Amino acid sequence: MTSNAERIARLEDMRREAEQGGGAARAERQHAMGKLTARERLDLLLDAGSFTEIDAFVTHRTSGFGMEGQRILGDGVITGHGTIDGRLVFVFSQDFTVFGGSLSEAYAEKICKVMDLAMKVGAPVVGLNDSGGARIQEGVASLGGYAEIFLRNVLASGVVPQISVILGPCAGGAVYSPAMTDFTVMVEGTSYMFVTGPNVVKAVTHEAIDAESLGGASVHTGRSGVAHLAARDEAQAMDQVRQLLAHLPPNNLGDAPIAANSDPADRMDPELDELIPDEPHRPYDMHDVLRRVVDDGEFLELQPAWAGNILVGFARLGGRAVGVVAQQPSVLAGALDIDASVKAARFVRTCDAFNVPLVTFVDVPGFLPGVAQEHGGIIRHGAKLLYAYCEATVPKVTVITRKAYGGAYDVMSSKHIRGDMNFAWPSAEIAVMGAEGAVNIIFRDAIAGAGDGSAERARLVREYEAEFSNPYIAASRGYIDEVIVPRETRPRLIRALEVLADKRDTNPRKKHGNIPL
Repeated sequence: MTSNAERIARLEDMRREAEQGGGAARAERQHAMGKLTARERLDLLLDAGSFTEIDAFVTHRTSGFGMEGQRILGDGVITGHGTIDGRLVFVFSQDFTVFGGSLSEAYAEKICKVMDLAMKVGAPVVGLNDSGGARIQEGVASLGGYAEIFLRNVLASGVVPQISVILGPCAGGAVYSPAMTDFTVMVEGTSYMFVTGPNVVKAVTHEAIDAESLGGASVHTGRSGVAHLAARDEAQAMDQVRQLLAHLPPNNLGDAPIAANSDPADRMDPELDELIPDEPHRPYDMHDVLRRVVDDGEFLELQPAWAGNILVGFARLGGRAVGVVAQQPSVLAGALDIDASVKAARFVRTCDAFNVPLVTFVDVPGFLPGVAQEHGGIIRHGAKLLYAYCEATVPKVTVITRKAYGGAYDVMSSKHIRGDMNFAWPSAEIAVMGAEGAVNIIFRDAIAGAGDGSAERARLVREYEAEFSNPYIAASRGYIDEVIVPRETRPRLIRALEVLADKRDTNPRKKHGNIPL
C-alpha cells in the first residue's frame, strides 16, 4: 500500500519535473540566444511569490511521428495567475524549450482555460509568446486549438484587457491572436511576427529578406503599426506591460486605479503661454505641451515610431488615468492621413472600452491631400476615427491649441460629436480652412492676376484672419465652452475630469455598429 508520505513525495517530484521544462541544456540554448526561459519571464512580470500555476501536469496526446516517449509535463506552455502591483492577472508563458513552444491541442486548452477564467472573474490576460507555431505532428487538432484561442480573444475583447508580449518567433496563424489583443509589445533583435517567413517569401516572390527586416520589432512599431511598443530587452518589455496595466481597469465594469502623486492639481506653467509660435506655419513639438500639463510630465506614448503626425498614449491628470490623443505639428503639420486615422481610432476605442477618459489636443490643418491618400482610402480610414469618437461614451475633454480646420475639426472630439468639455487657447483658429486658401476661393475674381504678394490680397487675408482665425466665433455659439489662457490648461482639465467622473452616456441599443473597416 502506498503511504501518504510516498504520495506527497511523488507530487513534489512531479512539480520539480514540470519546472524543468525542456531541461537545462535547452534552457542554456535559450539564454545563448539572448532570451529568458518561460518561468524567468513570469518572475520578471509578476509580483514576487504571487504566481499560482494551473495545469502543470498536462501532456500532449499525440502518438507516433517521433512523439513517442516525449511527454513533458506542461506540454510547452505555463499557465496560471498572479498579481501585478497587487492586482490579479491571468498569464500564459510559452516555453520554447519544449518542442520549440509549438502549440498542441492540450496546450491550446490550457490557454483557453485561463482566458475563460479571466473573463469570469474580470481580470486582464497577459500572453508571453515564444512559439514555433502549430505542432505539425497534431495536424488539424493544433489548428483547431488556435481557432479556440482566437474565439476567446474576440469574446474577451472589450471585456478584459489583453496584452501580448512577443519574445521570439511568431509566425503563421500564431500572429492573429496577438493582432486581436489590445496591446502588443516586442523585443528588439529577438522577436519576430510574420504570416509567412523569409524562406516562403523567397520561394513565392523571389524576394530575399531576413527575419528581422521582414517582421522585427522596428518593422512593426515603425512601418506596419502592428505592435505598440518595442523594448530593448525582456526586462523592459515586462516593465512596459506593468505600466500599461497601471493605466487600465481590471475589466470593462471597473475604473483604472487613481494613483497618488505630488504634482499639484492647480499647477500652472507660464511657459505654455509662449509655446505656440506667432508664425502660423511654424511647427512646434506637442510633446512640450503634454509634458507641461500631465502629472509629473509622464506620458506613456504608444506606437511612437508609426504615424508620427498623431500622438496617442496614457498619462495621468490629478492621479486619474487618461488616454491622450494629440496632433503633432512637427510631422506633416499634424495633418490626418490614413495611418494616423487608424492609429488614433484604435486607441480611442480601446480607451472607451475600458472606461478611460479621453483628452484630445487639437492642432490639425485637415486631412492630408494627395493621390496616394485618396486611392489608399483616406475617406474610409478617416471615417474610422470619426466613428470612434462619435461612439465613445467616456468623458471627452478637448483643447484646441492652434489650427482646427475643415472636417478634421469635426472629427477631433468636437462638441458636435459629443465632446463634453471643449476648450481653446487664444491662438486657436477654427475655420473651414486657412486664411490664404479661403481668400483664394472667395475672392478669386477680385485678385485674379494680382499675384501672391499683392497689397489687395494681403488686405483680404488680414480681414479673414481677423474675422475667422480666432476661437471667439465658435465660443459665441457654444462650440467652445471656454477660451482659456494656456497656463491654465492643467487645472482646467483636472477640474473637468472631476466633474465628468460620474458621466453616464449611452448609444442606441443594437447588436453592434458597422464601423467602416
